[in-house]
Order: sequence, then structure tokens, then C-alpha cells
Amino acid sequence: MPLTRPRLTDRSPLLEPAMAVDCPQGLRLLERLLEQLADYRIAEPPRRLDLTPLPEADRLLVNQALGEGEVSILFSGDDLTRVQETRLTGIWRVQSGDTSGQRPRDEIEIAEIPSLVRDSAFKGAATQLSLDDTPPAGVLGARALLPQLNEQVALWRFGDAPSIVNLNLLPISEQDTSYLEQRLGRGPVVILSRGYGHCRITATALRHCWWVQHFNADDRMILNSIEVVDVPAAALAAQEDIEDSAQRLAEILGALR
Repeated sequence: MPLTRPRLTDRSPLLEPAMAVDCPQGLRLLERLLEQLADYRIAEPPRRLDLTPLPEADRLLVNQALGEGEVSILFSGDDLTRVQETRLTGIWRVQSGDTSGQRPRDEIEIAEIPSLVRDSAFKGAATQLSLDDTPPAGVLGARALLPQLNEQVALWRFGDAPSIVNLNLLPISEQDTSYLEQRLGRGPVVILSRGYGHCRITATALRHCWWVQHFNADDRMILNSIEVVDVPAAALAAQEDIEDSAQRLAEILGALR
């Protein structure tokens, strides 16, 4: 179940009506965004607004109003796609460029997580891990996790609760960790979140299997787990986040009018 994210009250934009005087299209887009946000429910398909028709000044107004939030998403092998949560949780900026520097895709997406994550994370991923290898010297508990992960992946269905292996609670050595990293491989999606300290969520090359690592302010790992789920809860916006974002967007529009 998604966890409500802390509100970034210290990062609210400084906006005033004069900024919107010459940007009627940008203001109208923000009004449409509020209309979409007000009745959006997490279980629904994402809703999108296209920014590409906006004049540059109007787009800058939208940029300043929404800002950048705490979650960014990286796609390996694709330096032209940028996905960043805005200052309002559950409102995402999705941009794709081309080699000429143009951005043929520039959208705002309302969703618990952008659809591109689910579409891309396990495309071509393995459905099972081979169990016929001989582990290197020094590998102790990691080998026994592989059949467990195979079983969890085979049983998991969309909507099921995540299956979580907390590596902090197991006798895992550095050799075990390296072995797991090698056997699980790495998928194309990495989600970076600052919502609960620093969190790095990495898709593996095994279907629906994620490596989730939480770090404290000193960059020391405090939680190391493997989750079998479509997307780990730490990356998802909750319904309460959506409702809070609608309230905050209404306040932003109030400052611009």
C-alpha cells in the first residue's frame, strides 16, 4: 500500500498575479490540471496534459508553479527521456527529446507512478532464475534465496501484496550481496526518492523483482531489501497525496489570480 509522503512546505513557490498576466495559456493549463486532479482516484488510468503547444513564457509559468519534487526516474540506455515528480506529489513531468535537442513530448501526468515505469521496468525480463550454477567461495545464504525468489515471482499477481526479503535480517556477506547482484542483474529503471531520507529503487532483470535500498543522511544503508511487486510502495503516491496536491494547487492558483 502506498505511503503518504511528507509535504515539502519549505519549498513552496513564490508566485504573484503579475506573473500570470501575459501567460493566459499557462494559467488555463494549471486550472485544467486542478480540475483533473480534484476527481482523480489512484486506481484510475493516468491523466495527461500536453505542454508542447504552450508558448515559452506560459511553459515557464507552469515550471515555476509546479517546480521539482523528491522523486526522479532514470531509464538506462535512454538519455533523452526525463521523468521527474513535481513539487506536488502524484503530478509528474514526463519529457522525451530527440538528438536535435527538441522535446516532442512534454506532458504532465497525474498518477501514483508514471505509466512509463510499468511499461518499461520488466520489458524482456526473465521469468525465472537458473539454479544450476555453483556459487563462488564465500557465498553462504544468497544461493538459498534464488528458489524462494523464483517461487514468489511465479505466484505474484497484480494487486497482490508485495513479497519482501529483508536482507538486513539475514546472514548476508559482501560475497552474498555481489552474488545476488550478479544473478539478479539490472533492469532499465532506477527510481530515486528523497521522501524518506534517500531511497534507491532498482528494477532487476527478473520480472517484478526490485532491489530497494534506504540510506540515512550520512549515506549509510539502513534498509536493504528485495521486493516482488509491480512497483514498490516507497515510489508510489497515495490517494491522500493526490488530495493534498489538489489543495496545494488551488492555493498556487489563488496566488496567481
